[in-house]
Amino acid sequence: MAKLTVEDLPLEGKKVLMRVDFNVPIKDGVVGDDNRIVAALPTIKYVIDHGGRAILFSHLGRIKKEEDKPGLSLRPVAERLSNLLNKPVTFVPVTEGKQLEDAIDNMKNGDVLLVQNTRYEDVKDGEYVKRESGNDPELGKYWASLGDVFVNDAFGTAHRKHASNVGIATNMPGKAAAGYLMEKEIKFLGDAVDNPERPFVAILGGAKVSDKIGVIDNLLDKADKIIIGGGMAYTFYAAKGIKVGNSLVEKDKIDVAKQILDKAGDKLVLPIDNVVADKFNNDADTKVVEGDIDDGWMALDVGPKSVEEFKNVLKDAKTVVWNGPMGVFEMPNFAKGTLEIGKFLGTLTDATTIVGGGDSTAAVKELGVADKLTHISTGGGASLTYLEGNELPGIAAISDK
Repeated sequence: MAKLTVEDLPLEGKKVLMRVDFNVPIKDGVVGDDNRIVAALPTIKYVIDHGGRAILFSHLGRIKKEEDKPGLSLRPVAERLSNLLNKPVTFVPVTEGKQLEDAIDNMKNGDVLLVQNTRYEDVKDGEYVKRESGNDPELGKYWASLGDVFVNDAFGTAHRKHASNVGIATNMPGKAAAGYLMEKEIKFLGDAVDNPERPFVAILGGAKVSDKIGVIDNLLDKADKIIIGGGMAYTFYAAKGIKVGNSLVEKDKIDVAKQILDKAGDKLVLPIDNVVADKFNNDADTKVVEGDIDDGWMALDVGPKSVEEFKNVLKDAKTVVWNGPMGVFEMPNFAKGTLEIGKFLGTLTDATTIVGGGDSTAAVKELGVADKLTHISTGGGASLTYLEGNELPGIAAISDK
């Protein structure tokens, strides 16, 4: 890898600033899903096992007013992390000042400290000032002054230019490295997009074409086939002159969809049948239709023939990237297409299989096939930005080897 990694840094006795992604669900003061915390453990353990003093930074949720702060404290995360590491984690309830500086000065080699939610800095004296999320230069400089080296292991925020990732890295030239998770994301997504083993098949779902135009455009030149599912498929239907009934369509993107279809030729694989419903409800009346969708009916999942067609396209693939559900995954009656694709990916033992995006990730975990896949990306927005072929500020700011 062209970027410095954590193994390139001197760690013994060093104050190691680490940007992690602990943006996890918390309810009643308890962490609901600790996957992102677990994902950061290898890098944290490497730092403390090599005598470093791990000073962790993360955001949690969005803070736009003072009243948002109490419910978005990272204290429950510190408690969960302490359990996972089986050692004390010092939680500092502030993001700057003497209390934080003293706590860092009192650390010993192998200690772990978690700083309060970096987005507390977005509100000062009741004003929404976006010091963290706006990459305030003074804040990045201050945080950088607290440590000796910097490790960015938060791929989930790599597409954002924040003080806690880009700001710190910019102020530590030659001393900013990627953690193991970041390194893994760069490797798998980078290889998939820039140097895939073929056939390379991309599966794109979700509600809106507008969210994925950049990805489709970039991948048309790189992928052998692009499977389209989810609500975005029906904007393509409309572009082809197929009746869509009450299905979700972005009317202002029909011309864009036509241009993509013209450019794609036979690379784009659309659903050939759909599960349609008479209302947007899990208990709606449903039927499977091929071709035109009548007025009063809306497509909420791909149909069984589509699933078989998609499997046929995927069966010989050597690289697969999947982002976005095939239907309204949150409703059990319209989750089958997504789950079937997830299950099938788990059988592709000779392929590199990469999954990103909340619903796709939830599907493979629900099916218990997550461990059969090559890589599950921790960053929805970041992985999409990467798939669009765009530079991620958080990665660009990491020092080159």
